[in-house]
Amino acid sequence: MSAYAIGQLDIFDADEYQKYLAGLMPVFERYGGELLATSNNSTAVVEGDWALPKTVIMKFPSLQHAQNWHTDPDYQALAEHRRRSAKANLVLVEGIDS
Repeated sequence: MSAYAIGQLDIFDADEYQKYLAGLMPVFERYGGELLATSNNSTAVVEGDWALPKTVIMKFPSLQHAQNWHTDPDYQALAEHRRRSAKANLVLVEGIDS
């Protein structure tokens, strides 16, 4: 069953964040990750509160793939750049396969 990583970000150091992006795709693709959507900095909130301006939606083959991506030591090393450059929220959710 597919799984999705949904992230919210507020980037406050663009140069440091670029270091995160520079190495992201190889480790992301290692786990079958697919980028589905990104809002840059203009998420259209139509109901309720959405804490941070940028939204990213990623797809993985399974929840286990998504969890393995997030805990991968290579990803965690990159994530330090993100943690130094942006406030972020991230959730992993299982999809509904038909």
